Amino acid sequence: MTNIGNQRAGFAAIIGAPNAGKSTLVNHLTGTKVSIVTQKVQTTRFPVRGIAIEGDAQIVLVDTPGIFTPRRRLDRAMVASAWGGADGADVVVHLIDAASHIASEGKEGQAADRRSAEDTGTIIAALKAAGKQVILALNKIDGMRRDTLLALSHTMFETGVYSEVYMISALSGDGVDDLKQRLAHAMPAGHWLYPEDQSADVPMRVLAAEITREKVYLRVHEELPYSAAVETTAFEDKADGSARIEQTIYVERESQRPIVLGKGGQTLKWIGQKSREELTELLDRPVHLFITVKVDPKWQDSRALYAQFGLNFDV
Repeated sequence: MTNIGNQRAGFAAIIGAPNAGKSTLVNHLTGTKVSIVTQKVQTTRFPVRGIAIEGDAQIVLVDTPGIFTPRRRLDRAMVASAWGGADGADVVVHLIDAASHIASEGKEGQAADRRSAEDTGTIIAALKAAGKQVILALNKIDGMRRDTLLALSHTMFETGVYSEVYMISALSGDGVDDLKQRLAHAMPAGHWLYPEDQSADVPMRVLAAEITREKVYLRVHEELPYSAAVETTAFEDKADGSARIEQTIYVERESQRPIVLGKGGQTLKWIGQKSREELTELLDRPVHLFITVKVDPKWQDSRALYAQFGLNFDV
């Protein structure tokens, strides 16, 4: 137990381009799988708050959606949510995929690297406009040359928006403890905001929907880049201690329905099984999961889905 008199608590926002490694970092800081980690960009759709404890400090991590140049209504809502998370925080960390950023400047860089560097530029411009100074964290430094990293941090510092730099690997944990101590130090004195044993502030039905959506992407991301959403329509605690969860997977076109169902329903069965296994482990009790697939060409315009993820529909 901490000494109540010495307690500190506050919010730390982690901003960055999609795929910078924000969710992996949050998971490493909290020690639990809180945010959804997949290889597809744009998988975190709402500010998942992970809770990290460091000594007497409780750090509530706002894991913002990736900040990028918005093209659709959903994109605009996600970017507004990301900046909203940063605005209310006591400390902000700008996470950059160092390897990708360096690659973007050379001939071997992929389109994704250049897009990521462009998004980083968008963030720097917005920080400048707001007159903000934040902490820079260069991520994915594994195997990178020290002089390359120092040159990159020097270039970044010249923008004037960073107060200090940390070099980390969110995946291996290299350098993460130093960053965690720095975040703890930035928390204002005050009582903890959450019970000691709580690691995520996400409503259970939202987390359940995110877990299923992760499985959908793992299985059919090639055929359905971003045309699917998952909503938890019912979450019931049964008398025998188990949970009954009903969910709907929304796709935009009739032709996408068979992709999610799979031959003889095999794909949907796999998605349901994997999701149920993870939910059973997370909830620590038996889970009965029922999933249906619906075609709704306008799901991206559904207020209810935006509300589920805590996003503002009217951005």
